Amino acid sequence: MDSRELIAKRRVHEQGNRIVRPGFATVAAALMVPLLVVAGVVTSLHTQEIQHTWADRQREACRELPFPVSEYAAGWAGPVLGVAAVAVCVLLARRLRGRYGLRLGETWPGLLAGTTVWFSVLTIPMELIQLYVVHTAGGAGINLGDGC
Repeated sequence: MDSRELIAKRRVHEQGNRIVRPGFATVAAALMVPLLVVAGVVTSLHTQEIQHTWADRQREACRELPFPVSEYAAGWAGPVLGVAAVAVCVLLARRLRGRYGLRLGETWPGLLAGTTVWFSVLTIPMELIQLYVVHTAGGAGINLGDGC
């Protein structure tokens, strides 16, 4: 047995059958995971709205306008928020294991973070595709049409 196993056994022995209640920081971190996942998806999908309004403004002006920097920001924010959700979940798992001697699924904050982080793992490829679309649209421009 190494020292970590002894510490975990000692904590379980000291806690006995009482319920372990995680602190405010643990609960806040657990609630941040689903919020980061949703924010990443929303900002990645918002790039399409920015792209459409930019194209409409160019058609109305009948000339090429500079590419909006906000679309780059929204495009990069999606994957960054998705990776941040995974990082927060990993740090939460380490906190639960180190402070309370519990696994991620043994508390409701850990269970919440652990289940919702899988949505982030599934959405990160979509966010990366949106980022690729942003960068290809930035260099390509649009067809202004025959009226110009």
